[in-house]
Amino acid sequence: MQKASLLLLLVATIFTYSCKTEDKKATIMASNETIIDTAAGSCPYLTKDSKDRVVLSWIKKVNPVTSVFCYAISQDEGKTFGKAVEIPGSTNVHPQGENMPKVIVKPSGEIIATWGAANPNPINQYSGLVYYSQSFDGGRTWTKPKSLTVDTASFDQRYFDMALLPNGEAGITWLDNRKHWKGEGSGLYYAITNGKNGFQNERLISGPCCQCCRTDLFVDKNKDIHVLYRAIINDSIRDMVHIVSMDDGRTFTAPKRISQDNWVISGCPHTGPAMAENELGIHFTWFTGGAGSGIYYNNSKDNGKTFTSRDSVSGKAAKHCQIASLPNDNILIVWNESFPNGNKFSSRIGIEQRDANGKTTTKSYITSQTSNSSFPVIYPINANKIVIAYTENIKDKDHVFFKQVSLN
Repeated sequence: MQKASLLLLLVATIFTYSCKTEDKKATIMASNETIIDTAAGSCPYLTKDSKDRVVLSWIKKVNPVTSVFCYAISQDEGKTFGKAVEIPGSTNVHPQGENMPKVIVKPSGEIIATWGAANPNPINQYSGLVYYSQSFDGGRTWTKPKSLTVDTASFDQRYFDMALLPNGEAGITWLDNRKHWKGEGSGLYYAITNGKNGFQNERLISGPCCQCCRTDLFVDKNKDIHVLYRAIINDSIRDMVHIVSMDDGRTFTAPKRISQDNWVISGCPHTGPAMAENELGIHFTWFTGGAGSGIYYNNSKDNGKTFTSRDSVSGKAAKHCQIASLPNDNILIVWNESFPNGNKFSSRIGIEQRDANGKTTTKSYITSQTSNSSFPVIYPINANKIVIAYTENIKDKDHVFFKQVSLN
């Protein structure tokens, strides 16, 4: 283990859970959890760099009123992480697990760090802005943070996602106050990087969107660009919809619901969707309160033309799901789930493995029943090993933890 002062190995029990499938006993085993930084922190995110090393980013709390965006790189498949790199000029970062900051690394080695900042105003006290900074020398120096857009008509940019595009550039989606319709809902915007010049050519690609649920941007093996978001349908229904571009992002299909949940709600649940791909198609997970609250799963084998019936992952106390495909085409879903703990509620991290067709084979929890954990994220190492990171509240302070999880 690297002797980095930022890493503190906590003494914890190894939690092993088993559940029977039709023909075998499957096991999930999680390693001891490790804290990424002794300082308070939240909003973890996992990705990889241009050398296929695992990258963990998070928000570090510097003092009661100031935070900074950080990331660290692992040299050993997520067992340990090196020294934290703080992004200069990111002290305006606003901690919000649904609007987590992210790092993306282009094949060229360029690093882009992107984060949300609060922007309260008379029109919307909850408004935010998105900023980003670039490094062209492996994180040693950084450009001055830029606003995602220079259009002064945009005063609310939130719930963004990024993905690498087939040409080596990066794409970004976000929710924006700019729109061309009357009534409620944000516009869904899309932009791409242009060499070292940052994000360019922003444009409205869909809407209206539920204002406070994260978007999900994904590029499949055929180079099609998929976007998943919670839409506002007929002024009252807030269901998940899918759009796809098959021409490098020049045009996108009309939005189509992935499931007819028909959730009517005057508000926003602050829990967005996620998608992944295996050899059989695109796989989805999301939360809804319609026709039975909880997290659900389904898939599409024809690029979003049709979708299978939804299948329950976990009940109404579950939120903040993420999904990934493994090299063996199995599907992995994680989430946080609240449960009664004496006279209060705690929250633990659930994990479910499905086979290539989407049938559940293993379901368990990797944090204890006395924990208060939320907003899990995952990164697959291979078919039998993943890295998971999450926020855990200990004595009224949030901290970011990570651990390896073995899948058998």
